[in-house]
Amino acid sequence: MSQPPPTDGTTPVVRAVDLQKSFGPVHVLRGVSLQVRAGEVLCVMGPSGSGKSTFLRCINQLERLDGGELWLREDLVGYRLRGGRLHELTEREIARQRRGIGMVFQRFNLFPHMTALGNVLEGPIRALGHNRAAAETAARRLLDRVGLSDKYDAYPAQLSGGQQQRVAIARALAMEPYLMLFDEPTSALDPELVGEVLDVMKSLAADGMTMIVVTHEVGFAREVGDTLVFMDEGVVVESGPPGIVLGAPQHPRTQEFLSRVLG
Repeated sequence: MSQPPPTDGTTPVVRAVDLQKSFGPVHVLRGVSLQVRAGEVLCVMGPSGSGKSTFLRCINQLERLDGGELWLREDLVGYRLRGGRLHELTEREIARQRRGIGMVFQRFNLFPHMTALGNVLEGPIRALGHNRAAAETAARRLLDRVGLSDKYDAYPAQLSGGQQQRVAIARALAMEPYLMLFDEPTSALDPELVGEVLDVMKSLAADGMTMIVVTHEVGFAREVGDTLVFMDEGVVVESGPPGIVLGAPQHPRTQEFLSRVLG
């Protein structure tokens, strides 16, 4: 096992060490190592099937790693160290570890029978045990923040894709996460709706939210990202400041991918 993270205030929010994940014969993650510090925005790009979404799902423990180590702050994901040995966490402990992470998917995954306000309220009341009145005040504030102050009582079917995704972001924020994961949050949207979601994400970054964003939105990565990682076939091919990776990629595979994305 690698050294535990330091406890002097410099602990990364996410530290991945040689992550391995396979689905049957398909080796999806082949030794991914990286770290994200508090307040940083890490953007991840790469072709379909490169392991980007699997990496996010492993952070949120929707998939179990086959090898390597993943640390969230001082906690080893999925395990605890006791008596010099690793012990698997129980489902309840995993849920507690997952609680500090917000995740926004390509599809909005809203509860169709609940209003926008109801969708945002559900987690704080059921998972966090918040008082309903206080939770509702906070939920309204979050919907205001994502520009939906006039949609409290609207059901998902009455909202555009961009509005639904903004509700999904508010719902994730309602759980008071220290880390937000975005899995291509604009890929299912009509082009004219992309900007409204990206604007919300930009505001979160400006407020210091730690974020990992899987995206093909080059402009967003260039403007908002602190680090850009390019993945292909389960490995990190290239990483660095977005302006450098996008403007002067060093690896031929990165160059080929960006030439297609940028036209």
